Amino acid sequence: LVKIVVSPEFHFVTLSLLTDPVLQVPTHVAEYVPLSFFLHGCTARLVLSVTPFTNNEGLTKLPFTIPELVQASPCRSSDGVLYMGKKQDLWYVVDLLTGEKQQTLTSSFAEMLCPSSSLLYLGRTEYTITMYDTKSRELRWNATYSDYASTLPDDDTKYKMAHFVSNGDGLVVTVDSESGDVQWVQNYNSPVVAMYIWQREGLRKVAHTNVAVETLRYLTFMSGEFTNFCISGHHETPPEAHTKILEKFPDSFPRNQGNVIPTTTDKKVDEVYSNIVRVGNITFHPKEVLGHGAEGTIVYKGQFDNRPVAVKRILPECFSFADREVQLLRESDEHPNVIRYFCTERDRQFQYIAIELCAASLQEYVEKKDFDRHGLEPVMLLQQTMSGLAHLHSLNIVHRDLKPHNILVSMPNAHGRVRAMISDFGLCKKLAVGRHSFSRRSGVPGTEGWIAPEVLSEDCKDNPTCVVDIFSAGCVFYYVVSQGSHPFGKSLQRQANILLGTYSLDHLQTDKHGDIVARDLIEKMLSMEPHMRPSAESVLKHPFFWSLEKELQFFQDISDRIEKEPLDGPIVRQLERGGRAVVKGDWREHITVPLQTDLRKFRSYKGGSVRDLLRAMRNKKHHYRELPAEVQETLGSIPDDFVSYFTSRFPHLLMHTYLAMRTCASERTFLPYYSTADQLAKTQIQHTYLGLQRLNEPCTQPLPTHTSSPPSQPQEPTHTSHTTPAEPAPSASPDEPVSSHLPVQTVQPAPSTQTDLHSQTVNPTFASESPTDPLRHGESSQPEINTLAVPSTLDSEPV
Repeated sequence: LVKIVVSPEFHFVTLSLLTDPVLQVPTHVAEYVPLSFFLHGCTARLVLSVTPFTNNEGLTKLPFTIPELVQASPCRSSDGVLYMGKKQDLWYVVDLLTGEKQQTLTSSFAEMLCPSSSLLYLGRTEYTITMYDTKSRELRWNATYSDYASTLPDDDTKYKMAHFVSNGDGLVVTVDSESGDVQWVQNYNSPVVAMYIWQREGLRKVAHTNVAVETLRYLTFMSGEFTNFCISGHHETPPEAHTKILEKFPDSFPRNQGNVIPTTTDKKVDEVYSNIVRVGNITFHPKEVLGHGAEGTIVYKGQFDNRPVAVKRILPECFSFADREVQLLRESDEHPNVIRYFCTERDRQFQYIAIELCAASLQEYVEKKDFDRHGLEPVMLLQQTMSGLAHLHSLNIVHRDLKPHNILVSMPNAHGRVRAMISDFGLCKKLAVGRHSFSRRSGVPGTEGWIAPEVLSEDCKDNPTCVVDIFSAGCVFYYVVSQGSHPFGKSLQRQANILLGTYSLDHLQTDKHGDIVARDLIEKMLSMEPHMRPSAESVLKHPFFWSLEKELQFFQDISDRIEKEPLDGPIVRQLERGGRAVVKGDWREHITVPLQTDLRKFRSYKGGSVRDLLRAMRNKKHHYRELPAEVQETLGSIPDDFVSYFTSRFPHLLMHTYLAMRTCASERTFLPYYSTADQLAKTQIQHTYLGLQRLNEPCTQPLPTHTSSPPSQPQEPTHTSHTTPAEPAPSASPDEPVSSHLPVQTVQPAPSTQTDLHSQTVNPTFASESPTDPLRHGESSQPEINTLAVPSTLDSEPV
């Protein structure tokens, strides 16, 4: 029922327009359905009613309104419910003189009545949402919500009326906001959903305040400039009071001590005239709200011992969770990337936790274009976040709610630097000694859209482990590098896509070095198989966090390691497997002419070999000061420009080399580059191979050793870094030019073996890994043979 009040001079003409209800829901619901919904006020937000058939009772407000669900449909929720929505618009044309509906306009028909000159156009939108349960294969629930179209008043519109509406009986009181005079009072005998003013261009929505019926019937307004006190309510004085007027107010009024409620704690809440609340050693201002959390938690800006802090006010229902959070904070806050805890206070109503005050959340860091980052780059922020997470995992603490809101940026220190910190330990779980997983009997922890699939999946038989945080961190990583995007799509579809394993990393380019490295890490972190995700330690060792100087050192160490390896050895074969795609066929054709000319002066390089590309990089880095000025200008400064010169031309080079050389992860030189998991995997492969070798060899022959050369051959000196077989070490004299009339070197193709670019398959043959392998004697004097299967047009390489 729409009530229309006419005449701004308050000469009332109340018209009634009979329309459909604002919310239409089924009147008959099956008894076995444990869930029901109803509308929350005029916000179009659904409220979930949980019946006694389930474990819990009460009401839960859903995070989306009916119009939002219709806009996002078709969509699927994490519990398997399919949402289908429909939107329909129509116009009511009402005669203001009679209140009769003159016309109804929809997209399909127009219902005409008698014409009139004084017309009011009411736009109405109907949103219909239907829920289909995939488990029971039947329609579960449907609802139709209607709203009237309107525009918000302009900022410069000086609307001088204030409207007060009772919560239940439809009483409306309109007063002058300046003088406080009551302009009109009207009772509509039904709850008021919204109020509008009519202007020539259409309806404009105006604000109204909902108050209790008792308060609305006896309004009390304050006047004057003094605003410290506001008296609300009404007290009826007796018709005849036998009291004596006091000539002077007494200093104090007597109190009845029997009506005083005793406190339940030693701490008292003191509220001074400035509205500062003091609880023990914690003080805060109720109006300085920093944010809101779950279960009614509010975070204020306050002080503890004259230090700025953030104060979390927690309701009594959550005291047990707060105590657990405080215990975990005390245990873990020694790390610089974990939020610092100060103290806890409690009064009759709330518990207060004082923690470190931060400047912003990760969401503000990413989405606010004008946010002052104080030099904290995105990669450094993610590294600090993972460092804090690794610290928690080392203490057997699983965070279980990692998301941008719970990653904070600290206040600048004395040097103007900030750092990232993990916060909000309300859902953290401390694993018992000897346990590596937690049960799902206590519910689903986390925030929808950031929860790992194994937490929600009914098909997963194993309990979740700490790698649920790695999955959430992978979503956070992409959120940062893509500047605000989520790998699993928009908010309504995220959790359903997570269960399906459907994600998109479209913001990461496939031909850009930095994006390729980031994609490799994020894809591993978002793996649907929990055991395939890297640990926090492995994430920190990934090349995503390497500096350009470390990348150059890695390339040099790899080149030194494989310099004297035989071409048919397992390490070189693993490095060259898929190498043609890495070097784009012939890497010599993709470098600048000055560098091409300089490389041809001293030795021959095979354009289809990753090993030769790394060798060229190493040699030019060693002899950088001896290079012509033109070549130095081309390569740029060492290390940043030098590394970028090659990785920009060969963007897959770093990840290909990193994955191929995992077989050497346990060697001392490569310990800084690989995690402990990679080192253990390599050791297991070696032991497996040696065991198989013992089974296949005759018992009469001893297992060959490669720690020294045979006595009949002269001992080869141990290979040292900065030394190549055909080019002098950096300490030697510069390269001497060779004749440009050398014969063309022929490359013999090997049997074709095509593998993926980032294949991690390892041939378990480690017989030639020793630097003193006798098979390598005389290698430099023999023609090099390419073990790759390449087209015949690329087999011949001119010197």
